[in-house]
Amino acid sequence: MDLCNIDTIRAVLGRHGFRFSKSLGQNFLTEAWVPARIAESCGVDETSCALEVGPGMGCLTEQLSKRASQVCSIELDRALFPVLEETLAHCHNVEIVQGDVLKCDLAGICREKFGGKPVYACANLPYYITTPAITAMLESKAFSAITVMVQKEVAQRICACAGSSDYSAFSIYIAYYAQAEILFDVPRDCFVPQPKVDSAVVRLIPRSEPPVQVSNEKLLFTLIKAAFGQRRKTLANALGGVLGASLGKAGIVQLITDCGFDARVRGEKLSLEDFAALTQLAEQRMQQA
Repeated sequence: MDLCNIDTIRAVLGRHGFRFSKSLGQNFLTEAWVPARIAESCGVDETSCALEVGPGMGCLTEQLSKRASQVCSIELDRALFPVLEETLAHCHNVEIVQGDVLKCDLAGICREKFGGKPVYACANLPYYITTPAITAMLESKAFSAITVMVQKEVAQRICACAGSSDYSAFSIYIAYYAQAEILFDVPRDCFVPQPKVDSAVVRLIPRSEPPVQVSNEKLLFTLIKAAFGQRRKTLANALGGVLGASLGKAGIVQLITDCGFDARVRGEKLSLEDFAALTQLAEQRMQQA
């Protein structure tokens, strides 16, 4: 059964009375090269296991099952279970579990299903859960690599460098926890229903240690969030709500210039390393205040 053939998709879904859910962001792949390439690129092999989020029709699940020792797919929509029971009947190393990736204990599922084997995460993520889903997967510390298909603009934001138009607080968050790389683009006409934008596949390799060391990680991300929360403001003005009570406006400006930046710099110009230096000095100044 060709799970990416549009006639097959319509026939199988029709047999089970399945209707696409716009609220769940469901778009199924219609080009077989896409799931095959994702499975080839994700890093899984017969000595390791795959955890998939959102199997859809099961086209990526099938490709993962050919390569991995075991596959566990988390699916939120119960209406897809009879569909997957049919399409994956020949895949004897696959288990489908009902759940919400944003609420699941991902590390616990990996321990339960795979024991101590290395686990690789794969997902075709709908736009509305992209950021929290990637965050959940990274913070679970359960995966050797995370390969996700997301909207192309999100992929560019994930991999963006300081000073670029795509650079965001999430770019820095990703850089802190992982090495990110865009593997390839997926045109919008590879899906049904066809979305309005193109997609891209991104691979994240979680870091064993962050690339920067700070004594107060919470403060680091608080400063980053504040800097990008008011992107059009200078960094000095954007940090007022966080550091103003302790350092005052003049103290914030002094902090920024002492880190080697122009007093009028915007947060989008600072790299992860720059924010780390700013955090360290800010903590010292706050303790002295």
